Amino acid sequence: MILARHLLAAVLLLSAPMVTAAQTPPAETPAAPAIEKGSKVHLEYTLKDDAGAVLDTNKGQAPITYTQGENQILPRLEKELAGLHPGDEKKVTVRPEDGYGPLDPSAQTEVPKETLPPSALTVGAQLMARNAAGEERRVRVKEIKEQTVILDLNHPLAGKTLLFEVKVVGVDPPKTLEPKPVEPTPAK
Repeated sequence: MILARHLLAAVLLLSAPMVTAAQTPPAETPAAPAIEKGSKVHLEYTLKDDAGAVLDTNKGQAPITYTQGENQILPRLEKELAGLHPGDEKKVTVRPEDGYGPLDPSAQTEVPKETLPPSALTVGAQLMARNAAGEERRVRVKEIKEQTVILDLNHPLAGKTLLFEVKVVGVDPPKTLEPKPVEPTPAK
């Protein structure tokens, strides 16, 4: 009987580490990175005006990519995305003053009709114009007169409340700069 007890105790002692290992909870997987300054962010989005009309979307296409904190998207939108993780979805409303500004009725210019291609001589046509410094900007034909054309210089989204429906597809954490090794100072 004593021998049976010792055998049972030996079996229990030998099996204890296996039981303990089986009861240990699995290690937690690290949380997905959050959007922070310097993160490379991959987004799927739909942009609508305040009437609900879709102005732009990339759903079903490659995500757009930007770097958080580098003013590559509207600052208001960038601020609202901070802290989100891959898979998160958010709706963000951007008022004109936080987007492309209010419509400026004085932002127009009159140009000779012959300076525009014939295909652009339609009210509402959008063109790319270049200023004296060589910078390009989108302009819209506002009015066609007998000898001239009035061009609207406002951004096409100026004066509009914009509604963004955004899904974070991925977040690459900011790249950290590796410290340079300290070179030993030669002895004198």
